[in-house]
Amino acid sequence: MKSEGTPTGVRTDPIEVPLTARLASEAERWATHGVQPEGIVQPGPGQESVWDYPRPPALQRVLDRVTIEFAGQTIADTTMAVRVCETASPPTYYIPLEDIRSEFLRVGAGSSGCEWKGIATYFSLMVGRKESEQCAWTYQNPTPEYDALVEMIAFYPGRVDRCTVGEFDVTPQPGEFYAGWITPDLVGPFKGEPGSHGW
Repeated sequence: MKSEGTPTGVRTDPIEVPLTARLASEAERWATHGVQPEGIVQPGPGQESVWDYPRPPALQRVLDRVTIEFAGQTIADTTMAVRVCETASPPTYYIPLEDIRSEFLRVGAGSSGCEWKGIATYFSLMVGRKESEQCAWTYQNPTPEYDALVEMIAFYPGRVDRCTVGEFDVTPQPGEFYAGWITPDLVGPFKGEPGSHGW
């Protein structure tokens, strides 16, 4: 949650995620086996801590403009992004398909599973001769609790050239697996850093 004081971070509105029995069971498993590190930073005015994010993850409508650039092209430009906020990780940002330059998307190989949201399939970007493999994903049939993500695509910030949220340039979440967007208003430590397995 944001600390008291003048808000200077990303502007959002909550999207309700129903706490079904399935989600409650997964949340209990994490509560039993999850690990909290030492050195959690307390948020100052206008900041928020990723350790205040919940499990199951929260959905938030992003009120600021979000852009993604790659190979000299603006790949996405939207004011209708949705972000997913889960304990220990910077948010991932999902862009409506209608606000993405789909001519640059290529269906990628492989898939992966999320205990909360379902099965993800991947995309690559191809702009001229420059390619970024498996740099984005979507949930074609997300679980019912996360149906707000239908026809939305998320991007790894470290696999494109630039991402922005409002006035902020984004820093990629540490590690190769995770795809969180770090904005200056976030404090950690962040999952993906050395020794963070199990957070």
